[in-house]
Amino acid sequence: MTSAFNKLPGFQRSPPGIERKILRGLPRVTLLGSLLLCLPPLLVRLLPDGLAGTDAALLATTVDIYAISLLILHWTVVFTVAIGAFTVMVMKGPAYVADAYPLSDADLPGRS
Repeated sequence: MTSAFNKLPGFQRSPPGIERKILRGLPRVTLLGSLLLCLPPLLVRLLPDGLAGTDAALLATTVDIYAISLLILHWTVVFTVAIGAFTVMVMKGPAYVADAYPLSDADLPGRS
C-alpha cells in the first residue's frame, strides 16, 4: 500500500532560520506592545487636571480612541507577521512527490 504522502528522495530539509526566532518572540512583542499602548490612557487619567486649557473628558476620549486604534493595528501587524513566519516554516518542510496519473492526450497533446 502506498502512502498518501510520498517524500521526495534525496531532498534535504532546509535548516530553521529567522522564522523560528520570530515565532518565538511574537508572544512577548504582543504583550509588551499591548501594555505600552495602554499606558497613554492611564497617564491621561492620572494627570491632576489634565493639560492646561483642555477639557479633561475630551482629552481622555481622544487618547482612548487613538490608543484603541493603535492597539488593533499592533495586533493586526503581529498576526500578519505570524502568518508569514508560519508560511515560511511550513514551506521549508519536506518535499513530496505528486502521484502520477495517466493523461488521455499524452501521445498527441492538444488533440482529443
